[in-house]
Formats: sequence, structure tokens, C-alpha cells
Amino acid sequence: MPDPQPKRPSDLSPSAVMPSQRLAILLGSCQGERFLARQLASIKAQSFEDWKLVVSDDGSTDGTLAILDACRQQWRPGALVIKAGPSRGFRANFLALACDESIEADYFAFCDQDDVWDAIKLAVAMRWIEKVPDNVPALYCARTRLIDDNDRPLGFSPLFRRPAVFQNAIVQSIAGGNTMVFNRAARALLSEAGADVAVQTHDWWLYILVTACGGRVFYDAVPTVGYRQHGGNLVGSNASWAARLRRLCRILTGHFKAMNDGNIAALQRMRHRLSPDSARVLDGFIDARRKSLLPRVLGVRRAGVFCQTLLSSVALYTSMLLNRL
Repeated sequence: MPDPQPKRPSDLSPSAVMPSQRLAILLGSCQGERFLARQLASIKAQSFEDWKLVVSDDGSTDGTLAILDACRQQWRPGALVIKAGPSRGFRANFLALACDESIEADYFAFCDQDDVWDAIKLAVAMRWIEKVPDNVPALYCARTRLIDDNDRPLGFSPLFRRPAVFQNAIVQSIAGGNTMVFNRAARALLSEAGADVAVQTHDWWLYILVTACGGRVFYDAVPTVGYRQHGGNLVGSNASWAARLRRLCRILTGHFKAMNDGNIAALQRMRHRLSPDSARVLDGFIDARRKSLLPRVLGVRRAGVFCQTLLSSVALYTSMLLNRL
């Protein structure tokens, strides 16, 4: 049986929201008319109210822009801003938003067009992140509640219990961007690395970057996002057996190796920002990837690299066995 959803402490109810801070919600849209209105309604219903929504639309030709414009006119002035995206895919769209210096805020939240946010979603994240000093990169992320086309529950994303640290981030993404809230110091790292980095996804890259550069990550085991699973998902949950089979195929075809190549190249661009421990882990991981089987396995273990679950660990060791790391 799937593990039950943990309970949230009562002091995190909407009535206990911390004082407002300025937050920019960064939403990447493309052909999203089917579920967009539902997501926008859930954003408007947030108990944390000091936010603005900035949407980067990647060339929608359906009713997406009409839905957005209708909300822009109905909401308070300045609450919704619509920009033209780079039209190079969802990763480039989100990174362009995150690196856009014209978007000024103290905190930032990634947002997908087809999910549903609980009313306390932003308040919960802000309760943790505002306690982190402003000069320390900080990232809040969380487990999700899986839903179908009609908002019916399907279960939960995997629950991760091990530390959210660079030794994990270098080989595994633990949370979707749809749960992520980050501070200005974390955003500065994204901006310095640039919107053109050849990483796999914007959210995994943010997890890597914050942990590599001495930041703090909090993984919340209690979901506040309904993560919609449907045929149009660009990136779906990794909880199903089909998703696990896809991961194995990515290893066999060398896709996992190519992802690591891209992430390592992006990290080298930011090497001057890495903590000493992260630089040591990165160098050990790079060196291990070049070696034959036994030294490769030993090198990864010496670097402290790990995955969160048994199945993910099996996939990691399979990649080492097949020289697809």
C-alpha cells in the first residue's frame, strides 16, 4: 500500500501566515488552455497575498493568451504580467524567466500551467524560507499529491528521507519545479550561470546549484500541490513503473550520461562559487566517470554520491556497471 500523506502541523494553517514578503510567481505557459484557468484560480486563492504572477508564454496558439489576458484585466493592477517566451522549450522558458533581471522580488516560485495549488502553498514555503539569512541561497521544495484530469487523487510522488545535499543532487532530482520557492540569493546564482546552460531541467539545475554553492534546501514531506498527470505532461511524476522503465531506457541509451555531461559543464561554469566540499565531490565524480568498472564504483562511493531510494540506487549502479554514468 502507498504510504499515507503526512499531516501538517496545525500552526501552518492559513490563519498563522507569517508577515508578507514580496514574491514573484514564474509561470511558463504553452498551449495550456485545458487546465490553465484552474491553476490561475488556485493562485488567486493563496492565503499569502503579497505576490505577482509573471507568465512567459512560449508561442501558444490556443486559448492560453485569452485566458491570461482575462485574468490580467480582472485581477488587481500589476498582479499578472505576460511576456513572450524564447520558444526553445520549457527549460529555456523557465530559465529565461528566472534570469530576467526586470523581474524584481525578494522571493520567487516556479509554477506549472496545469497543476492546482492548495491555498496555503506559498504561506508554507514562506514560513521556512524567510528564516534563512538573505545572503544564503535557499530553496524550498516538496512532495506532491498526484491528480488526474478531473482533480481526482492518484497517490503521491516518492517520499525522500535522506538529506537534500549536493552528493545527492549531482545524480538525482528530488522535487518538481512546481513546488519550488527560492530566495534572491538563489536566483542570483541562476542568473550568474546564465539562461543558456545545457542542463536537463530548470528545477534539477536549481537543486544542484543551491546545494553546490553552500545554500540550504528544505524538502517538505507534506504536499501542497496537486501535480496533474495527463497525456500532455512534458515531465511527469517518476513514481510509476512506466517512469522507472523510462529511467532504465535512458541509462541504456546513454541519455543519463549525457545529462550528467550537461550538468557537469554547467557546474564548471560556476566553479568559483562552489563550496570546497562540493568542489571535492564534483572532482571525485568527474574522475570516477573516466575509470574502469571497479575504480569507477569505488570513486563514486568515495565522493559520497548517493540516491534517495533503493530503486534509484539500483539505477545509479546499473549506469556505473554499463559505463553510462
